[in-house]
Amino acid sequence: MSILERLRRHIPTREQLAGQRWLRWLGPLLHQPRLWHWSRRGVALGVGIGVFFGLLIPLVQIPFSAVTAVVLRANVPVAVTSTLVTNPVTFAPIYYAAYHLGAWLTGTDAAAPPPLPDGSADESLWQSLGSVGLPLFIGLSIAAVSCGIGSYALISMVWYWRVMRKRRKRLMQA
Repeated sequence: MSILERLRRHIPTREQLAGQRWLRWLGPLLHQPRLWHWSRRGVALGVGIGVFFGLLIPLVQIPFSAVTAVVLRANVPVAVTSTLVTNPVTFAPIYYAAYHLGAWLTGTDAAAPPPLPDGSADESLWQSLGSVGLPLFIGLSIAAVSCGIGSYALISMVWYWRVMRKRRKRLMQA
């Protein structure tokens, strides 16, 4: 069994996505055949969209990626599955690296922990969240955009390479 066949077994079906509460309003749009076709452009764009939303948004990534895939006519199941780039195992390292990237870009001292709230005022809690929030948001935004574009390019190149390899092999046999 090839890698693609194994992947296709785990990718959600039309019925599973159409039955999801957050995507029900897209019902007629989800039945367009182009959204389910395994083409180089559709799969690469779906992976790029899924990785982008998987990194950028910590919650409800699947509805955002599905809606964007429908609008951009990408492969919907691939976009939905690609959001799982952030999962309970990868969440902490990704957010840690994104925070350090954002801290480096904003000039914030990442080694110093943010000030802890003393419990006397709500402002100190918001200040400590703000000191982590801005570098984290900037780091996640840059990581989401660069990884989304990079995954699109990587999938496109690998797909093109595989097609050309098959063509060469067929020509050599003929």
